[in-house]
Amino acid sequence: MSDVTVGLVKRRRGRVEAEQLVREYESSGLTRQAFCADRGLSVAALDKYRWRHCRATESGADRLVPVEVWSGMSAAAGSGVALWLELPNGRRIGVGSGFDAAVLRRLLQVVDQA
Repeated sequence: MSDVTVGLVKRRRGRVEAEQLVREYESSGLTRQAFCADRGLSVAALDKYRWRHCRATESGADRLVPVEVWSGMSAAAGSGVALWLELPNGRRIGVGSGFDAAVLRRLLQVVDQA
């Protein structure tokens, strides 16, 4: 009888399925090897999905933020504020029209780290 090597079949997974696998792995308490063996997934594929998930989370690409459209903007119009941003912690940022987007990005990074 000859030795037969059985390998994992490669298949493409969509972003949603890959993210679901990452969440299931992170909550499973299993080692990467045990989780992958159970799911018929290579460790390299799981690592790739985890890396992508981490990058997307860091960039905020997968983070949903509730937005409320406020009809009372006319009251703020006299103040020169074109956009108000209220953060979950209660902090508010008002930005005038023609604001510098790069400065706003830096400000938000500082606020996120505070």
